Amino acid sequence: MEKTILQKATFGGGCFWCTETIFKQLKGVENVVSGYSGGKVKHPNYSEVSEGNSGHAESIQITFDPKIISYEKLLEVFFLTHNPTTPDRQGNDIGSQYRSVIFYHNEEQKKLAEEVKLRVEAEKIYTAPIVTEITTYTAFYPAESYHQNYYEKNPDQPYCQLVISPKLVKFREKFSKLLKR
Repeated sequence: MEKTILQKATFGGGCFWCTETIFKQLKGVENVVSGYSGGKVKHPNYSEVSEGNSGHAESIQITFDPKIISYEKLLEVFFLTHNPTTPDRQGNDIGSQYRSVIFYHNEEQKKLAEEVKLRVEAEKIYTAPIVTEITTYTAFYPAESYHQNYYEKNPDQPYCQLVISPKLVKFREKFSKLLKR
C-alpha cells in the first residue's frame, strides 16, 4: 500500500478563527492550526501580533492530503471565503496582521497561487483588484491554545455568532461537494 505524503499550506486571510473554522470542514484536510507567520519576531504572542508591530499576519497552517484535495482547490477556497481586495483589513479587523497573504512552501505552490489569483481576477468576482501577497514561507508559530478550535469551543460568543456563523453558512453552500460528511 502506497503511503500518502501530507503537504502543508499556510494562508493569512484575516482573523484566524474564521479561516481555521472553514478549512477544517474540507475533505482531505487533516489538521488546521491557527498561528502567526510572515513577521520578524520569533515566537510572537497574540498581544505582539495584535498590536501590529511584529510584522506577522494571523495565519493558519493546513496539513492536507493532496490525493483528496489539491493545493489549487485550497487556494480557490481561500480566495472565495475572505475579501482579498482590502489591504490590511478583513471586515472590522484592521491592521497588517489581517492582511491577505499566501505563504508558499515551494515553487509549485508559488506558481499555482499566482495562477489562481489571476484566474479569480479574470472572473471578475470582485470589483476591486486582488491585493493578496504571495510570498515565501519562512516560519509559522502556533497561536496560544485558547485560539485553537476557537469557534468549536465558543460557538455562542458574539464574534462567532455575528461573523463566523454567517460566513460558514455561505461557505457550506458554495463548497458543499468538498465538505467532510
